[in-house]
Amino acid sequence: MTPTTETAAPYGTPDAPRLAVRGEAHLEVDPEIARIGITVAARGKDRREALADLTRRNTLALDLVKTHGDAVEHLETGHFSITPELGRHGRGERVRTYHGHVHITAELNDFTALGDLTTALADLDLTRVDGPWWDLRPDSPTHRAARQQAVREAVQRAREYAEALGTTLTALLELADIGAEPTPLPAPGGARFRRAAFGAAPADDEPAPLDLEPQRQHIHAQVNARFTMAPPQL
Repeated sequence: MTPTTETAAPYGTPDAPRLAVRGEAHLEVDPEIARIGITVAARGKDRREALADLTRRNTLALDLVKTHGDAVEHLETGHFSITPELGRHGRGERVRTYHGHVHITAELNDFTALGDLTTALADLDLTRVDGPWWDLRPDSPTHRAARQQAVREAVQRAREYAEALGTTLTALLELADIGAEPTPLPAPGGARFRRAAFGAAPADDEPAPLDLEPQRQHIHAQVNARFTMAPPQL
């Protein structure tokens, strides 16, 4: 059975051989932003008292973050809860104490300010700081650079194959984007801080700011490309 034009075309023809290659790019760059998670807690035997303490500590944490001005690109409050804890002994639903939590996420672009902020937050009462998680912005030019480099690498590879056959490329048939995003990194990356105490540190005994080393970001991009070549002389 003679192959039809439709079945033969995907594999090329003697007059227009097809060449399929993959282009890849791997970039390693400094991060642009860092995120930290802040969990503020409060507890008390009275529900309103626990809520009032939680509100006060939440406001204190937010105000502290906001003092860093333009270094903070994004600030949002996530999960909030006030949970009663029942007594372990006795009958009935007798509440022993109330636990309150508020989770805050802050995104910073100044890593010197990040060290100052994480240290100050970790020194607050019943406040936990997690992170930092390093990242690039979604619209970072690094993503575009990786994609463009992958395309150039595909074209160069195709030309090298054609040159090995003593011919040249004639047309691009298809260019398929496989993906261009940061490779998954272990989470959480970086330091983790925790402080849970009832006594505030004296003002003249503040801890020195943490020296945080940004985690390099690995960007990977891939494309599939298909070309036609001039018939080689084999």
